[in-house]
Amino acid sequence: MTDLAQLLHHLAERRGSDLIVKVGSAPHLRVDGHLQPTDMDPMGPAQIEAILTELLPVQKAEELLERGEVDVAHGVAGVGRFRINVFRQRGSLSLAIRRVVPGAPAIADLNLPAVVEKLASEEAGLIVVAGPAASGKTTTVAALLDHVNATRARHIVTLEDPIEVLLSDKQSLVSQREIGSDFRSVPDALRRVGRQNADVIFVSDITEAATAEGVVSEALSGRLVIVSMPALTAAETVTRLVDFYPPHLQRQARYSIAQVLRGVVTQRLLDRVDGRGRVPAVEVLIGTQKVREAISAGGDEVTIETLMREGEYSGMQTFDQALLGLYQDMVISVRDAVSAATRPEDLRIAMQHAGMAAAY
Repeated sequence: MTDLAQLLHHLAERRGSDLIVKVGSAPHLRVDGHLQPTDMDPMGPAQIEAILTELLPVQKAEELLERGEVDVAHGVAGVGRFRINVFRQRGSLSLAIRRVVPGAPAIADLNLPAVVEKLASEEAGLIVVAGPAASGKTTTVAALLDHVNATRARHIVTLEDPIEVLLSDKQSLVSQREIGSDFRSVPDALRRVGRQNADVIFVSDITEAATAEGVVSEALSGRLVIVSMPALTAAETVTRLVDFYPPHLQRQARYSIAQVLRGVVTQRLLDRVDGRGRVPAVEVLIGTQKVREAISAGGDEVTIETLMREGEYSGMQTFDQALLGLYQDMVISVRDAVSAATRPEDLRIAMQHAGMAAAY
């Protein structure tokens, strides 16, 4: 019978990113973004129930019963650390297991633009790391936090759901807090973080107005706040932040966000043309004077995208500029570049102007 340890060992040994387990099917493994069945036997309800009995503490089991899904982090010595989402589908329970790469990588090892390390050196303000699911946000955030940890004496407080990458104290002290077990809600924790003498705060997601307001408030108070959230572009990220506020407060929200925003790093992962895994395509928005003015004035996403496209001197770049660079360096294929582009036709034209084939 397949148990939890076997599942986690298989995921780690195959160097997959995810494993999906559901009743009636063999577990499926995701490697370099591609989902494939394993040679394991199909799982039955009793097997999954046994796994959950081993995995979930009482509080998480009650949350699953109440909400129909729950997130939990789980570590196995010698194997690794995993983020597991348990959810109901068609009356049975399923698991989506994500392998968390051990430790925090160096920013320089992630193929990110050089300006990202400069952002990590900011003393105060707001930095947002955005992207779709499975785009490497967790890894990028861990690298940013560990850069602070390794280079400055600060108190870093994280508010996570759940804790994924474990950080060890270096020059900084790191206090990692998990929703449910260490605090009740992110807005409550943000209201108290000042009493914990925090210099740097990380919030793993923004799901409500109170969290957005708390994040901006802490940045305004002079702390460095790093946030992860789902969004496809940097401009959309700014829009989403503003939209958390009720309409009558959005004008003031735009002004406050413009004041504190240091940068937005938005990324997606694409297959390398040499078959050696995936590489991030990264869009970067920097809080320059022009960007702050555009956000304060209610500039739309096209305006912000234009400022990024024209802001290379500040380290800014759009997704399409990032894709063009990766294709020029022969890291990704023309097919993948065009498929991922925000403006595919414009990217084709840019390729042609650069003297590159763009037949796809």
